[in-house]
Amino acid sequence: MADREVDRGTLYVVATPIGNLADASARSIEVLRSVDLVACEDTRTTRTLLSRYGIPTATIALHEHNERAAAAGLIDALQKGKSIALVSDAGTPGIADPGALLVAEAHRAGIRVSPVPGPSAAAAAFSAAGFAAPGYRFAGFLPASGAARRKAIEALDGPLPVILYEAPHRIARTLGELAGKLGRDRQIVLARELSKKFEEVARLSLGDAAAWLEAPHRQQGEFVIVVSAGEPREAQALDADHVLDVLLESLAPSEAAKIAARLTGLSKKVLYKKALGRAK
Repeated sequence: MADREVDRGTLYVVATPIGNLADASARSIEVLRSVDLVACEDTRTTRTLLSRYGIPTATIALHEHNERAAAAGLIDALQKGKSIALVSDAGTPGIADPGALLVAEAHRAGIRVSPVPGPSAAAAAFSAAGFAAPGYRFAGFLPASGAARRKAIEALDGPLPVILYEAPHRIARTLGELAGKLGRDRQIVLARELSKKFEEVARLSLGDAAAWLEAPHRQQGEFVIVVSAGEPREAQALDADHVLDVLLESLAPSEAAKIAARLTGLSKKVLYKKALGRAK
């Protein structure tokens, strides 16, 4: 492994600021300064960051329209011993941004891939949402239109909070569609312009979101939407009834309720009352 790392360069996947350039980590700055080349979504955006820290490293464009063609040349450079940093315009490459194809090709070629962690709009918004949960689902950008969009919205109602990215020209439409599917009472967090001068993070119901968005200054900037988890479905309670019926064939009500609670996630106390009623 050591010989291969010396013979071939390393692909660094570098997270960059999502707005405030001061959020660049000391390690990310050092990596960007030390590599032979920076592959970036938009060279103009990345040059702003590099100029801020006096980094002269050459840049090359790698975006959604040229990623496959550009990846071939970058893999060749890595195999010849060049070290390359992969960045996107903001945040972490490969997360609703280009880069995953290049990383996959690097793995196939046996090239070392090293992440340099840092800013992520999804993680930042979720940390400020206050939705206690064992995890979340990252859905990125919804399809722009058509059946694919309808299907994606249908799939959002689940047991975990969901994180979406949205552009300003579609935010009102998206919030309206979410309210229609998930209900006006569903809690969400709207985070706009994260880490920038006019940052706003608001927790409110989907029913109140349209009024919040009416302020003219809120029609600008990139949005992260965090949707709270859905309530347990009625079908789950029906499943619990069936589970109890099966368990009560050979177990006492207390033991049946205990096991049914573990299997369904419902309250042991509620299930015990059900079990007692069935056991009579």
